[in-house]
Amino acid sequence: MVVKVYGPDYASPKRVILCLIEKEIDYETVDVDLFKGEHLSPQYLKLQPFGVLPVIEDGDYILYESRAIIRYYAEKYRSQGSELLGKTIEERGLIEQWLDVEAHNFQPPLYDLVVQLLINPKTGVASDPKRIQEDEEKLAKTLDVYEERLSVSKYLASDTFSLADLSHIPFGNYLVTTLKKEYLIRDRKNVSRWWDDISSRPSWKKVLELHPPVL
Repeated sequence: MVVKVYGPDYASPKRVILCLIEKEIDYETVDVDLFKGEHLSPQYLKLQPFGVLPVIEDGDYILYESRAIIRYYAEKYRSQGSELLGKTIEERGLIEQWLDVEAHNFQPPLYDLVVQLLINPKTGVASDPKRIQEDEEKLAKTLDVYEERLSVSKYLASDTFSLADLSHIPFGNYLVTTLKKEYLIRDRKNVSRWWDDISSRPSWKKVLELHPPVL
């Protein structure tokens, strides 16, 4: 059964697609245009009652929330493709820890920067310079913690690439592209080395080739 992934143009669905490619799982995509309000259509809300992306259909199995989805597939297909959950229970604990850090400390200010600098101009909403400054400061503090961690570990959870690293790639890509805030990465030697490593994986290059971002 081929997995259906909704909304491939956007960053959170790309997190799922990236995981599927790493795990060598076949998938197909279903376009959802946020700017046309397609995520609020009755048909989509039957799958994702909160009207956000992504959601997957795997036969009769429906699952939403991108990090829940990547955990699910990394576990279900653990014996194929890249090992993304660690080799010991201790390593798994660190992967879960850094996934939570990404969800609570890395993505929120970065997502707000995307809203302020990329989405608002497209929708005619004025951006808030104070929020932009606060978001950059929050992100800088988070990346300072990453810099220290990555001085003693090749990747966030261990010396092996995992879901903890993978989850950062789609939104992190905005920093070095359309947000033009690459300095947040480049000003930190270890973060810069880590970013170059994870963003050069063949799986991510394939995601960008097949599903170019709309923002």
